[in-house]
Amino acid sequence: MTLLWLAFAVLLLLAAWLLILPLRRAAKVERLQRALEDSDDAAAQNVAVYRRRVASLEAAKSRGDIDAARFDEDLSELQRSLLDDTERLKRSPLKSAAAGKLAVPLVLVAVVVVSVLWYRWEGAEGDLVLYQAIEEVRNDPEASLALMIQRLEQQAESQPDNPRVWQTLYPLYRDSGAYAQASDAIERVLALEGRSPWWIGELAKMQYFINEGRLDDRILALSREASREAPNLPSAMWFLGVEAFQQDDYQGALGFWRRGLSAADDSPLSEAMRQGVAQAEQRLAPAASERNVLVSLSLADELVGRLAPETTVFVVARDSEGKLPPLAIERLTLADLPASLTLDASDAMSPMASLAQVDEVRLLARVSSSGQAQPQAGDLMGERQGVAVGGPDMDPVALIIDRVIE
Repeated sequence: MTLLWLAFAVLLLLAAWLLILPLRRAAKVERLQRALEDSDDAAAQNVAVYRRRVASLEAAKSRGDIDAARFDEDLSELQRSLLDDTERLKRSPLKSAAAGKLAVPLVLVAVVVVSVLWYRWEGAEGDLVLYQAIEEVRNDPEASLALMIQRLEQQAESQPDNPRVWQTLYPLYRDSGAYAQASDAIERVLALEGRSPWWIGELAKMQYFINEGRLDDRILALSREASREAPNLPSAMWFLGVEAFQQDDYQGALGFWRRGLSAADDSPLSEAMRQGVAQAEQRLAPAASERNVLVSLSLADELVGRLAPETTVFVVARDSEGKLPPLAIERLTLADLPASLTLDASDAMSPMASLAQVDEVRLLARVSSSGQAQPQAGDLMGERQGVAVGGPDMDPVALIIDRVIE
């Protein structure tokens, strides 16, 4: 900190030198200006020119070149011109070289005061002191977490309005198990810097630890507040998923946790959400086995014989909006047609998407001449929209392969 103020002092001395420098040259400049004015004979030259022009006018009048009226007019014009030139040559009296010397120390003091006040207001003096305190502890061979917290708490007392102090204290409190102090540090940050979703999520976590792993209304309110601006915030998604799970809304819990996992890093919270997803899927499994679609698949008569009997046939169920991966898929051959089949949760390609998640699907059947999942020209196709997902008592849905992909 001493070096910083020394640097400021050097800069202020330089500013003072720049202010004083013109005064040191003022006497010399005054002498030169006075000598220039004393040697200036512009007025005499103007009078001489005036006299020559008047003599020229008088000569013209005596020769009869101009009459008396013209002579009087031209003479008046010359007189006005001489007066104008003389007026322009008037100068303000030179000020003394000592004039304005009092303003210099006043300006110098103003520069110092404004500079100090500006730095106090806009500078990062507090952050610099905080950094020095942290470095002192880190360089101490007997340093400990308790010593670091003690030094930072001293900084919090001396500069309670510096959010950097509380941001630095928070993880130290958290890691030492001082959850109440960690919660207070977050409250300070939110009061000083506004309600950032991340900090709100961290506050919800500290409240959860303080409650020994029990949800309460405040934790859920904080999670909902954070999720409004950060819809995939892992901490908020975790608590909202726990609430849904406790209310037996396993599908809702899956939605929250999967959103949280999409934005989470490799942390204990991520592992907790993965375990939660597995438990929710396990709870949904019995219900999922009862959610299916019965399909009666056939090939239109006009397409019979177009492709070989061993050609692969894909039957796929997708969500109506097309936002999810395929919910169910089965594979058979043309030789198996006509066929009756049941699409259910066991046919899902991923635990992230299954028939248990929707009430309505779009059915697709495609005969792939290449055997590949991607459609190609020459493949045969059939489709049904708006097919309801139900239980084992549902009637089969007729799906006919009746067109050729161009």
